[in-house]
Amino acid sequence: MRAPVRVALLVWLLNDAATHQFTEDETAGIRQRIKSMFYHAYNSYLDNAFPYDELRPLTCDGQDTWGSFSLTLIDALDTLLILGNHTEFQRVASLLQDTVDFDIDVNASVFETNIRVVGGLLSAHLLAGRAGMELEPGWPCSGPLLRMAEDAARKLLPAFQTATGMPYGTVNLLNGVSPTETPVTCTAGVGTFILEFAMLSRLTGDETFENAARRALRALWKTRSDIGLVGNHIDILSKKWVAQDAGIGAGVDSYFEYLVKGAIMLQDEELLTMFLEYDRAIQNYTRFDDWYLWVQMHKGTVSMPVFQSLEAFWPGLQSLLGNLDSAVRTFQNYYSVWRQFGGLPEFYSIPQGYTVDKREGYPLRPELIESAMYLFRATGDHTYLQLGLDALESIERIAKTPCGYATVKDLRDHQLDNRMESFFLAETVKYLYLLFDPAHFLHGGGSEGDGSWEEGGESGECVLGAGGFIFNTEAHPLDPAALYCCSRHAQDQQELQDILLSLSQPAGKSSRQSKPPAKQTDGPLPGQSESIALKPGEKKTPPLLTCPVQPFRSRLSVLGQVFTDNN
Repeated sequence: MRAPVRVALLVWLLNDAATHQFTEDETAGIRQRIKSMFYHAYNSYLDNAFPYDELRPLTCDGQDTWGSFSLTLIDALDTLLILGNHTEFQRVASLLQDTVDFDIDVNASVFETNIRVVGGLLSAHLLAGRAGMELEPGWPCSGPLLRMAEDAARKLLPAFQTATGMPYGTVNLLNGVSPTETPVTCTAGVGTFILEFAMLSRLTGDETFENAARRALRALWKTRSDIGLVGNHIDILSKKWVAQDAGIGAGVDSYFEYLVKGAIMLQDEELLTMFLEYDRAIQNYTRFDDWYLWVQMHKGTVSMPVFQSLEAFWPGLQSLLGNLDSAVRTFQNYYSVWRQFGGLPEFYSIPQGYTVDKREGYPLRPELIESAMYLFRATGDHTYLQLGLDALESIERIAKTPCGYATVKDLRDHQLDNRMESFFLAETVKYLYLLFDPAHFLHGGGSEGDGSWEEGGESGECVLGAGGFIFNTEAHPLDPAALYCCSRHAQDQQELQDILLSLSQPAGKSSRQSKPPAKQTDGPLPGQSESIALKPGEKKTPPLLTCPVQPFRSRLSVLGQVFTDNN
């Protein structure tokens, strides 16, 4: 096993010694190439595949894959805004409102519908103001894209109605869970909901979604083995593990991702504690020479000495926790595989240093590019830009067709498959672009929208767009500031505000009394349209301006959240 590792590190060191330093003009030129890649794929989908879910780039037609709701268009919507195309964002947002219907007799993946559809609509909703769309009063607590996201998520809730709280893997959008539906689902299919469902609950005031996600997480947490690991597939009714391979790749990956990102977005110690306990077991049992193998969840013995391409998200996740040394070394291993094949095969045998039979494909996945983006942000090392350029040129050379980009069926001879997954536009192109645009507003910079703050909330006192965006596992950015804009947290915000005011006032002087929280309603706010879009001629009502009652730094403290002993 060690020989391929030493070779990989030697190759890395030799290349790293002469890492090219990219100029601003070079990165600007690469961004234009990435935009051209996006529009070649996007326009091909519109011309040949819409309203189907995905483009078939070899036959130039479309197919439904995950649910028959124009999935590629939903997945690509926020990418349009990120690339600066406000006009097309507005057009597509309106088009989706008119054409997408979730009240259909279709069996849909609960996991995929959540990360691609609910996540994509929530992200687009939160970016709608930056795109210049007409906003309803009270945005981001209301809006047509938010109602679409809520409608889609509500179709998934029947899957969570189990004795354990862990969801089924598939649900019929019209009829709910089939009586014959299998109770076996993957670990990620249980633990990858907290970002979207918590955001949805905080924006709508309906706690049902967040409660369902948390119940599933806590149930899954209780099933870990005596050595602290979880397997790959579980029976959600009996809570017995059907596949007992433990690792960080396919079937498990986004569960760990959401524990970390959920802890950051929600400032939640419970989620962070869960991940840190898992991480200790992962480092102890699955890590070998900065590779992560698959082991038996109860014994810790190696069951599959392979690297899976989906594992390439891990260095980026480590960087969010500050574990840079480990992240960099693991990334070096993964990048050596990319250089060997011009892409990451789905499975790579670490002892043999080659692909695994029938797992030689590369469906244009984003995970290594995603980690490169995080690590470049953390280190400024231009090696990660070189990976981005390598990825861009490999995809252009190997996967480009007259009408899109095709999955690489076999990286050994570059055979292509007739499919372009929606995540190519949602994730791969997006992370590539953001890697080469360190000044982008999603990074807290000033390009593509000037990074301006936005006013929002039911009382117009909420600041959005100030930075700290969290990407869901489909690369849809969510603004954490939106969590604290709406009525569900009005009382909590007021209580924190009163505490800060009381601390800043002289002793013996009483602080003003808290106002009662805004009354919760099930329907639209006053003056808000019942329809998906604003009525013809209807204009949003701007909130009344109010004078600040405390210094600006205190107002930021009120809007922010911190860990406390009793949090």
